[in-house]
Amino acid sequence: MAENTGKEGGTVQSVDRAAKILELLRRESGLTISEIARRLQVHRSTAFRLLATLEEHDLVEQEQVRGGFRLGFGVLRMAGAVTGRIDLARDAQQCCDAAAEELNETVNAAILDAGAAMTITQTEGKRMIGVAQQYVGQRGPLHATSTGKVLLAHGDPAEQRRVIGSALTAYTASTVVETAGLEAELEKVLERGWASAVAEWEEGINAVAVPIQDAVGQTVAALSVTAPAFRLPESSFEAHVGVLREAAAFISGR
Repeated sequence: MAENTGKEGGTVQSVDRAAKILELLRRESGLTISEIARRLQVHRSTAFRLLATLEEHDLVEQEQVRGGFRLGFGVLRMAGAVTGRIDLARDAQQCCDAAAEELNETVNAAILDAGAAMTITQTEGKRMIGVAQQYVGQRGPLHATSTGKVLLAHGDPAEQRRVIGSALTAYTASTVVETAGLEAELEKVLERGWASAVAEWEEGINAVAVPIQDAVGQTVAALSVTAPAFRLPESSFEAHVGVLREAAAFISGR
């Protein structure tokens, strides 16, 4: 049977087949090379090469008794990373609730996701005038939001260079888009331990954010408070940061 290693239907065929093998073994452990080849409708040699590659990355392993294959511990490590994000969102929700109750403003937790700060959990304050258009799953620009600046300042240097060197959007007259200005802003975030956004993504809206760190001190998320500028002036930033730091410390401890 001739093997087509090109793209089919917008997918890379070899990757598609490898994913199908993992799904087959999830449903039925112990399948042999011949059984897998038959179900994928490929030559046995093709199935062998796919399994050998997956085995090299510890995604599958061969059973000693009958020579069948089962999922490897590499899959468990990957699943653990996803579980960690789920746990982070759960714990962050508790802290957003507590901080929002104390500050009576909208509090968000965000993670770095494909070049943006994505909100994973949020609690709104009970003010008559709040912050509009905030929701879980919302993606904010790294250079114009307080959470984005925290994640960018503590993130991969390559990601910093990509963002700083790109054509940045000026959402308001206050958005920092110049290379030197953004570099200085990120240095300030590292020095003082928190970030701010003063009417940079939306006119009249200010925000401050602090990092959430894991057990080894790596920044994995950011916790922020967002409010109208008249309720969150720059003179009040330090006080709000104190509340956020307490909440972030709880999450980091978990």
